[in-house]
Amino acid sequence: MEQNAWIHEQLQHLFANTDDYNRRTLIKAAQDLIREQEKRIYQMEGEIEGTIWSPKRWGE
Repeated sequence: MEQNAWIHEQLQHLFANTDDYNRRTLIKAAQDLIREQEKRIYQMEGEIEGTIWSPKRWGE
């Protein structure tokens, strides 16, 4: 998560320091994409954890 914090910080810095609409839109899209990836990684980690501890799936 340390890398994600750095990426968010850098993108926010770029966003704040540009007036170009296209660049701001691209930066915003990158921020949204990274947040979505973080959410999906968190969900998949939870699913893996749940599968590991599920007695129903131990025999598979």
